[in-house]
Amino acid sequence: MLKTRLSNLLQIEYPIIQGGMAWVATAELAAAVSEAGGLGLIGAGSAPGEVVRQQILKAKSLTTKPFGVNVYYLSPFVEEVIQVVLEEEVSVITTGAGNPGKHIPKLKEKGIKVIPVIPSVALARRMEKLGVDALIAEGMECGGHTGELTTMALLPQVVDAVEIPVIAAGGIADGRQLAAVLCMGAQGVQMGTRFICAEECIAHENYKKAVLRAKDRDTVLTGYNGHYVRVLKNDLTREYVRLIKEEVAEKELEALGVGRLRAAVIEGDTKMGSLMAGQVAAMVSKIQPAREIIWEVVNQATEVLKDSQKIIV
Repeated sequence: MLKTRLSNLLQIEYPIIQGGMAWVATAELAAAVSEAGGLGLIGAGSAPGEVVRQQILKAKSLTTKPFGVNVYYLSPFVEEVIQVVLEEEVSVITTGAGNPGKHIPKLKEKGIKVIPVIPSVALARRMEKLGVDALIAEGMECGGHTGELTTMALLPQVVDAVEIPVIAAGGIADGRQLAAVLCMGAQGVQMGTRFICAEECIAHENYKKAVLRAKDRDTVLTGYNGHYVRVLKNDLTREYVRLIKEEVAEKELEALGVGRLRAAVIEGDTKMGSLMAGQVAAMVSKIQPAREIIWEVVNQATEVLKDSQKIIV
């Protein structure tokens, strides 16, 4: 049993949160992770509010345990999504790509926990002052949108800077890494890439196989002007690199990325789809139930922590 401040805060059995990956993190996966003792998340992405509501209702039909919604603040439907979250009284939201400050009072009134994803110490301090309940310190090893600091560098600095619980994310796929970040002061972890290959994840089989085939250097950062996304290398990334070298207009780069994540996750396009995955993709070796993933991580972390007590300096 691994109990931390995060476990108590969220009323979950294990301090493990499943990443709120757009298109990937649906009700099926969120419910399975929550049923297994972690905290499952529905990834709202850029979906309209009513689409998110249907996902929430489906998750409620699959589990009675706490689950959450990841709110993407660049979505044109963010206000709709927040309203749905309030009406459905979801247990917790995680947030990214924006400031949840204006919504915090209403969320607090409903008892909804607010946990932003942050890439820097400055933003961590700012979010704590706004009254958020915890923070997800996400390093650049993660899949999808990334910051500039690694998890190893970012995490201890954030832990030292704030009083609220800090969750480590980015480059975490097994119990050794969970044990390591707990030793660094984290109160839990968020894992995304490992859960892509959960049996309950609706991602296309081609996407899952691409993750399983990945080697240690098979991810690449694409993006510009400080906005970067980590994905598996394929024809899309090579085309992106070519356009960057030709210094094409930003609008052309943006157009290239439209609909590519859905193409990968739903349609299984591994050539021109955006195969978002973290640097730990090479550590994912099989498709298995979410419950089994969590048990493996927790059991390994427990053994590592026990062994660490036997070390004589």
